Amino acid sequence: MDKQFDIIVVGGGINGCGIARDAAGRGFSVCLLERADLASATSSSSTKLIHGGLRYLENYEFRLVREALAEREVMLRIAPHIVWPMRFVLPHRPEMRPRWMIRAGLFLYDQLARRISLPAHEAIDCRAHPFGAPLDPQITNAFAYSDCWVEDARLVLLNARDAAARGADVRTRTAMVGTRRHADHWEVTTQAADGTRDVLRARTLVNAAGPWVMDAFEMAAQTPRGHVRLIKGSHIIVPALHDGAQAYLLQNDDRRVVFVIPYEGQFSLIGTTDVPYEGDARQVHASAEEIAYLCAAVGQQFRHAPRPEDVVWTYSGVRPLYDDGSSNASSVTRDYVLEMDAAAGAPLLSVLGGKITTYRRLAEEAIGHIAKAAGREPGTPWTATATLPGGDLGPGGLAAFEADAARRHPWLPPAMLRRMVRAYGSELDLMLDGATSLDGLGAPLGGGLREREVAWMQRHEWARTAEDVLWRRSKLGLHMTAAERDALAARLG
Repeated sequence: MDKQFDIIVVGGGINGCGIARDAAGRGFSVCLLERADLASATSSSSTKLIHGGLRYLENYEFRLVREALAEREVMLRIAPHIVWPMRFVLPHRPEMRPRWMIRAGLFLYDQLARRISLPAHEAIDCRAHPFGAPLDPQITNAFAYSDCWVEDARLVLLNARDAAARGADVRTRTAMVGTRRHADHWEVTTQAADGTRDVLRARTLVNAAGPWVMDAFEMAAQTPRGHVRLIKGSHIIVPALHDGAQAYLLQNDDRRVVFVIPYEGQFSLIGTTDVPYEGDARQVHASAEEIAYLCAAVGQQFRHAPRPEDVVWTYSGVRPLYDDGSSNASSVTRDYVLEMDAAAGAPLLSVLGGKITTYRRLAEEAIGHIAKAAGREPGTPWTATATLPGGDLGPGGLAAFEADAARRHPWLPPAMLRRMVRAYGSELDLMLDGATSLDGLGAPLGGGLREREVAWMQRHEWARTAEDVLWRRSKLGLHMTAAERDALAARLG
């Protein structure tokens, strides 16, 4: 007999997992389909920021910025172990934008949403302030403001885990290979990695396929009203370019911006590019031209310029941006459009565009559309106050929780403890499972990874391959030798 659901969500990125979580928490029966691994495409390839988007003010996208800034506070509350504040330094280049314009923009940025957790912007003298130390001596003035960092792939994962805990059927490595639309339901044929096929039914189909959203339209034999533009964004990782926890937002000569962000303790993350993309989004990679572009952008403003040969890792993602007709890839809106089609049979909701910061608001809006089309009450919005798995850190937040964990587990090396707290939060002890020594965590696999942690990822986080473990559940691939990475790949098959 066909398995029946209220909603089938196609796409295991941040939007799909956010919608699945919200729907399951309101009592809908949900199945989430992801043909690869969770967050295996765009959602693990972001600049990893929860931010309002300072540069969007130049495009007059005030509503988007206000909504994103409000979500910044929400994310700090519900996922404080994977989302934390970061100070950003914006060096002033007189030939780019005048100081009054930057100051006015930052003032507006501070005022567009309530700041509960983050300090306001300030002007700094680079000749006296520590933030100026990495910069070219010719840069004498800068501004500092606040935004937030996020472990993007883990944010996707935690939404999927919470959805599953609330009853959703989460199926990774399971592709939608066929659909048939009826008056009151969708019939969806799926195929798992081992070739097994299944037929599912749902009252509503949600197309959250990201870069493949137009392909999903085609498979469902539907014609969309809107379209997306595929824009490639590449990032490079180099040995750390500066000390301190602050990041830098650099104005480039082409009026784009490039971030330099402290990464994984001993590296700097530099990105991103905006390049129109055609082709298979699964084959995306950073080109030599993009790597050179990012190195040059930093070299113009830092004392020590990174070189292409310094790059230790790159990653690229294809952003499916809603096509607003802009001729400049950097100016294409980061806002989202939800397209509901319920006129020709069972409802189809499609997600066009969006950004990781506003995924939760997108999901709330999506559930409203779905409930209306289904003729049922949507239920009470709940995700703004319910912590994601591991997010219940108690009084004092992340710092107090980490200090207490260090007292309870003095045998964990400080760097390893810090990483684990920021991955598992209040679920740390569940993952450690009673271990009282490093040996209790099983054999070392390199980079601080041990058998117990891999087993947790396999059992609770849908990890199957070394890539899942080393580049999405964690970034431990950066801290391992090639031989150690190969050994883990062989171990996991």
